[in-house]
Amino acid sequence: MSRASRHQLERERNHEIIRRQTFSCAGHKTSVSLEEAFWNGLKEISGLRDMTLSELIDEINGNRRQNNLSSAIRLFVLDYFKSRAADTASDPRPYQAAHDHSLLL
Repeated sequence: MSRASRHQLERERNHEIIRRQTFSCAGHKTSVSLEEAFWNGLKEISGLRDMTLSELIDEINGNRRQNNLSSAIRLFVLDYFKSRAADTASDPRPYQAAHDHSLLL
């Protein structure tokens, strides 16, 4: 087994599967590699905002301060869900907030 294959197998065992997807960003084709959890978070955010993934990635790209688009996307998704968690924690109805996802929109 090659070194690359062993590395891929190890990542899969650790649930760190990284998927690459190509988008048009600012008129240029751009490939983005992210862990599946970040793709899922990005899809959820784009759905809630009624945007396509390309539109959301284009927005992130336009506002990023990092050189690496994949890092900017990870930070965006992390910040989004941290904000949602903070909003839920500060809700005076903690049980309802934790179980009623419409309060998080």
